[in-house]
Amino acid sequence: MVVTDDSSPSSFVQYGIDDKPPLPTALLLGAQHYLTMVGANIAVPLILAGALGMPADVIPRFVGTFFVVSGIATLMQTTFGNRYPIVQGAPFSMLAPALAVIGVATAADQSGVAWQSALLQLQGAIIVAAVVEVFVGYFGLLGRLRKFISPVVIAPTIALIGLSLFNAPQVASATNNWWLLGLTLALIVLFSQYLDTAHPAFKLFPVLLGVIVSYVVAAGLSVAGVIAPGAAGYVNLQAVIEAPALMPIYPLQWGFAGGAGTTTVSLPVVGSVAFGIPQFTTSFIIGMLAGVAASMVESFGDYHAVARLSGVGAPSERRINHGIGMEGAMNVFSAVMGGSGSTSYSENIGAIGLTGVASRYVVQVGAVVMLVMGFVGYFGQLIATIPDPIVGGLYVAMFGQIVAVGLSNLKYVDLDSSRNVFIVGVAMFAGLAVPAYMGNVGSAAAFREGMRQVALVGPVLGTQLVADTVFVIGSTGMAVGGLIAFFFDNTIAGTRAERGLEEWEDTVEDDDDFESALDRFRGDESATAD
Repeated sequence: MVVTDDSSPSSFVQYGIDDKPPLPTALLLGAQHYLTMVGANIAVPLILAGALGMPADVIPRFVGTFFVVSGIATLMQTTFGNRYPIVQGAPFSMLAPALAVIGVATAADQSGVAWQSALLQLQGAIIVAAVVEVFVGYFGLLGRLRKFISPVVIAPTIALIGLSLFNAPQVASATNNWWLLGLTLALIVLFSQYLDTAHPAFKLFPVLLGVIVSYVVAAGLSVAGVIAPGAAGYVNLQAVIEAPALMPIYPLQWGFAGGAGTTTVSLPVVGSVAFGIPQFTTSFIIGMLAGVAASMVESFGDYHAVARLSGVGAPSERRINHGIGMEGAMNVFSAVMGGSGSTSYSENIGAIGLTGVASRYVVQVGAVVMLVMGFVGYFGQLIATIPDPIVGGLYVAMFGQIVAVGLSNLKYVDLDSSRNVFIVGVAMFAGLAVPAYMGNVGSAAAFREGMRQVALVGPVLGTQLVADTVFVIGSTGMAVGGLIAFFFDNTIAGTRAERGLEEWEDTVEDDDDFESALDRFRGDESATAD
């Protein structure tokens, strides 16, 4: 356990990045980390399943696939990537182009199973776009931007990550169950802020305790008939009982539907197995590149947020490159498995701020649990029954923490400078306003059509490459705010001290401080040779 002076930036950290709590404690803490991202990791496959028109009996397997991918991607990132305690999961930044691909592919399908054909097209688009991300990461293209980024850019970027879900249906729906959301939030606040010194369990497990108590209350009221089926807060325990015990999840698994793109292979022991071969369409790939670009920008902000909450220096260029490269590799893996990509999740970063648990080992233990449980139908269905109001209570607590962490980077900046105040203010406003505008437009296709109507440059702006890229990035608040802050901070005159670079760079780790998997392997070989 980390023991620091109260004046230290990491004085609130209970378990540091390299600490290893006892396994029973780590299991509970790992489950807590994953609970914070359950809403998002279930929302993405459910949204995609609805758009695909996927059969109801296939959806639990689809959701389970996302948890299996999340577990493996998290293990790979924490072991061989940037080695930060960040959970990996299904990206919202890639949802807009994914829905665009599905819409076009399902409409064009004239034979076979439409949902399977669209999913194979989605897999192909993600694979190619993710290979580009691998090159961007491991060739150091994103890390080289590090020298141009100051706290003036990082502060609004991270803050907008936290503000990205302030209007999510789980929080802002008019039909929400507000007392259940309030109960969840009140319990998390009670355990993490008021009772944190009463018992170590309250400090370490506020999210887990809050969710369990709220879920038991909601389930009890649902069984008693107080909360009616279909109402916000209803828990359908019957669906858990009827779920399949185990689900077969394997690479290229969607071939079982038997549509176009299916190849049957005879294998020893198991016999004939149908594999769905990803399909590659240029226009779909171009659209997905925009989603991957937004995902990279978001992850860049996540790395800085988790470093600050974990009480360590800002990430070096080398660590950023390894993180982005591994995210690209795991996006390829996700697509091969039949998912829709993988990226760093902001939710568990907020959990670090509430609990002080920044242990890489804890996140790895949680990833193993999720990997195994992804194959269990009862688990996937149980998680799916967590009511939206409970997830909304989690969002308020988790993302509120991230907003504050982002703004705390301004302590390095001269806030008496009108230049800095202008940049931060405009970046944050635009980061909220532009995505709201894109949401009102409705879809990438509608935006593309609008761009075609622009005088003179319409034929260029209306192309899928340009229009879809603008739409996807414009729909991601932290990408909008980060890019605007980046542009102004590097074009409006300001001294290094004014921008906070001199003091901030003292907190950035050296490239030599980050040991990649290859470095550690070579070190072990040298030690063995000695």
